[in-house]
Amino acid sequence: MSYQYFTAEGLKKLHEELAQLRTVERPRISQQIAEARDKGDLSENAEYDAAKDAQGLLELRISKLEDIVANARLLDESKVDSSRALVLSKVRIRNKANKSEMTYLLVAENEADLKLGKISVTSPIGKGLLGKKVGEIAEISVPSGTMQFEVMEISRA
Repeated sequence: MSYQYFTAEGLKKLHEELAQLRTVERPRISQQIAEARDKGDLSENAEYDAAKDAQGLLELRISKLEDIVANARLLDESKVDSSRALVLSKVRIRNKANKSEMTYLLVAENEADLKLGKISVTSPIGKGLLGKKVGEIAEISVPSGTMQFEVMEISRA
């Protein structure tokens, strides 16, 4: 199993989701199964089957989250090098074709949220920006061809 890197905020969210699934969702589904079981014949009980399916999916999600948390590594934000675009770098880039500027925070895959300007280092743009310095051009392959972005500024998150 490879390690996954998280910010303190990202790891906290994972722990909160895991706690929610264990303490709220698991008992709720167990209650649904008990109520469906009380209705009699299980061989033709759609409610029971649906609750058992939901329980299986929930247990799978809990298991995956436990595995992720067990192999999680916390990124030390104070040690992020701002001379190059790395995980936890805030990078302002300019599209060479249309001169539009965007700012992204490069994050681990599980913390990506485009609405918040957080892109994964495994995304095409994230991969293209990794290791770049201010003034360098990132050539990023997209379905319509290759886009060029100039790195304008790099700062810590």
